[in-house]
Amino acid sequence: MSNARRQPIVAGIHALTDDELVSAIRVGNLTGLGTLFDRHGTSVRRLLLRLGVAPRDVDDLVQDTFLDCIVAAPTYQSGLSVRSWLFGIAVIVMRRHRRSVGRILQRAQEWAAKRVDPRVATPADELEWSQDAQRGQRALEKLSPKKRAAFVMVVLEELSGDEAATALGVPVATVWTRVHYARREMMHFLELDPQ
Repeated sequence: MSNARRQPIVAGIHALTDDELVSAIRVGNLTGLGTLFDRHGTSVRRLLLRLGVAPRDVDDLVQDTFLDCIVAAPTYQSGLSVRSWLFGIAVIVMRRHRRSVGRILQRAQEWAAKRVDPRVATPADELEWSQDAQRGQRALEKLSPKKRAAFVMVVLEELSGDEAATALGVPVATVWTRVHYARREMMHFLELDPQ
């Protein structure tokens, strides 16, 4: 197929809605997976970092999230937010990652051997991790995983309560309860960390 014949197909993919892209993936057309990644990859990455995924692991987990959406596409309910659906997949991927005993042992061995952070900070990292951001991250890390997930999705990622409930697989009232207590705990933790 010539380059000229392929271009309209690619251009057509970019014009599809998120819902249409997932529908195409559901029937085995993976052409739109890249477009879906372009639209939501940054949000999924930010969510995983805010949920405590180590920067050295986040790119792998983002990739796993989008690969898992190929398998999960039949479960997607048309008309719902694709972003919140992807967030739900990302949370599952993160949980699966954390349960992996092999990775835990490997990290412990690497830490013992190196004892340095292999991450090289970029100027964007430096800006993002200012003192205030570090205080906020420390407070966020003190929340329970369930409160943290609800807080990150609703407050930081600005999902609706319904979208977060769908992503987390819990009732909307549970999401709002977790967000309420997470906010109170965050304020308390920030007061204790005045730096």
